[in-house]
Amino acid sequence: MNAVHDSLARQGLVRPQQGRMIAGVCAGLARRFGLDPWIARLLFVLALFVIPGSQILVYPVLWLVMPAEKPAYSTVGEL
Repeated sequence: MNAVHDSLARQGLVRPQQGRMIAGVCAGLARRFGLDPWIARLLFVLALFVIPGSQILVYPVLWLVMPAEKPAYSTVGEL
């Protein structure tokens, strides 16, 4: 599973720490493709109406597969 996480992280598909609603999947997809997170969420919901049930399977899989963004640690006292 680490190989999959590393591969997705290299491609920029990570679940961000900021801007999450549930797990950060839509926010991560939006960041990767240069969209506003609300547009990605809206597209996700609209796709649910076009292909009913598909997102109920896709979202949890992406939640498991997409790695969480590593927190940015600041070094205090370092100039």
